[in-house]
Amino acid sequence: MILLAEPPESGPSSGDAPDGGHDPLAGAGGSAAGGPALDVALGPLLLRHGLGDAVDILRVHSPGPTAAFSRRDTLRPGYTRAAEVVRQAGFVPVVRPQGGSLAVYDQGSVVIDHVHRSGPAAPDPAARFAGFATMHAAMLARLGVDARIGPVPGEYCPGEYSINAAGAKLAGSAQRVTRDGWLFSTVLQVSGAARLRPVLTSAYAELGYPFDPATAGAIEDSVPAVTTAAVRAAVLAAYGVTGPAVRLPRAVLELLRS
Repeated sequence: MILLAEPPESGPSSGDAPDGGHDPLAGAGGSAAGGPALDVALGPLLLRHGLGDAVDILRVHSPGPTAAFSRRDTLRPGYTRAAEVVRQAGFVPVVRPQGGSLAVYDQGSVVIDHVHRSGPAAPDPAARFAGFATMHAAMLARLGVDARIGPVPGEYCPGEYSINAAGAKLAGSAQRVTRDGWLFSTVLQVSGAARLRPVLTSAYAELGYPFDPATAGAIEDSVPAVTTAAVRAAVLAAYGVTGPAVRLPRAVLELLRS
């Protein structure tokens, strides 16, 4: 498995690579250069084109403020208004290729993008949801979270394999399956749920989806000492990543920008 390097989160040299060159993934809050729009485009690009001969590619990052709509959301009569609502709140509206419905996240989140290039194998998306939910819940349990698998009534981006604690959603996943393999994305909300609730409330009202703000939670609500850095480290351990991270090749970045 190849782990993509996460850029420095802040500072005047956040775009500088250790060798003095430019880190092509550098951006505010761990986002790809160009921000949330390129963040959501990177996974599908790697799924289609790959990265050398790697079968599995993992990116674990904390992005800038992002409002990730699904393609289904864009068909709702209130989509244009919802996009404007999140933009006014400081979140960049993007359309992700994975399924589900609107998810809002920011620097208090840890996003896992796992690309698996298996070729045209028969997909088994339900089993994949179940397997990753089990792994992520066990990972959170090791951090002291009473993590449960299952939907929470009134949650945002509802799903059978949401991860929750004390009646609030902490994590959700979505996936994309193509002839090249699959992209499985998970958002773990570590801190700052209070920042997200009003944005979700307004946007979901415009989209016409039911939503209970109390169901939007964060890991810090039950384990205050847990940080995004600790969660990222736990993710790498859960995925068995032991080798060094690699920077995104410049040629891939140029393809992304094009």
